[in-house]
Amino acid sequence: MDTTQHLVHGAGLGLRRPFLSQLVETPPKNIDFYEVAPENWITIGGKFGKQFRAMTERFDFVCHGLSLSIGSTDPLDEKFVRDVKQFMAEHQMKFYSEHLSYCSKGGHMYDLMPIPFTSEAVSHVAARIKRVQDILEQKIAIENVSYYAAPGQEMREIDFFNAVIEEADCDVLIDINNIYVNSVNHHYDAEAFLKAMPAHRIAYAHIAGHYVEAEDFLVDTHGADIIDPVWKLLGKAYELYGIFPTLLERDFNIPAMPELLTEVDTIRTMQNAWRVQHEKQSA
Repeated sequence: MDTTQHLVHGAGLGLRRPFLSQLVETPPKNIDFYEVAPENWITIGGKFGKQFRAMTERFDFVCHGLSLSIGSTDPLDEKFVRDVKQFMAEHQMKFYSEHLSYCSKGGHMYDLMPIPFTSEAVSHVAARIKRVQDILEQKIAIENVSYYAAPGQEMREIDFFNAVIEEADCDVLIDINNIYVNSVNHHYDAEAFLKAMPAHRIAYAHIAGHYVEAEDFLVDTHGADIIDPVWKLLGKAYELYGIFPTLLERDFNIPAMPELLTEVDTIRTMQNAWRVQHEKQSA
């Protein structure tokens, strides 16, 4: 994969308020870009607002939405999309991504719900993604999500995902942990799913930890260290498609910064290993 197509590069970290002050005072050299949920930062002011501005003026940032509810049958919240557009312009955000899910039905549900894997849903969701892209005047990236039930399923998850992405003509945020979690919970081959992804559309990737509820039931929490099989799946993705920007998500049980940076360093080490291997093969 030609990495020049990406708007950010290297290894990233999801920015969280508990460690904002620390990052402003001593920004780590091994973080190439940051990600924020616009809902959590659009209205921020005061000390946090100044610190946030100090970060966005110095580093590359991307937006990852939580509440657009792209799969809902409720009217699309176009005011929110315009607010995001203004926020992105104000802070020079590189691009915007969202989950292939919904979180509203006559009101906000504060959880990411699975969209039925049907051809009707493909058309519905793709049209809404196109509208968001029209308002933002740029492509957005859509993330493959973890899910725990598949109501009304008429097609496989990967076929549904690819159909939406193709019809919407949008980019992809590939979540490595979600592929692994779903492969365990829904009994499919994670590498086969990975190989079927539209690689030329990958804007960047997420990697995170999860909670083991049972041997055959994992919960995507972003609250634990990343386990070896998930790292190996990321390595397989690089092997298949070349390196792409990859961001560490950690939302709960947030450890001290050195521990977070160790996982960011693992991403960088894997990316560097791919470069070395690629250079040897090209020599």
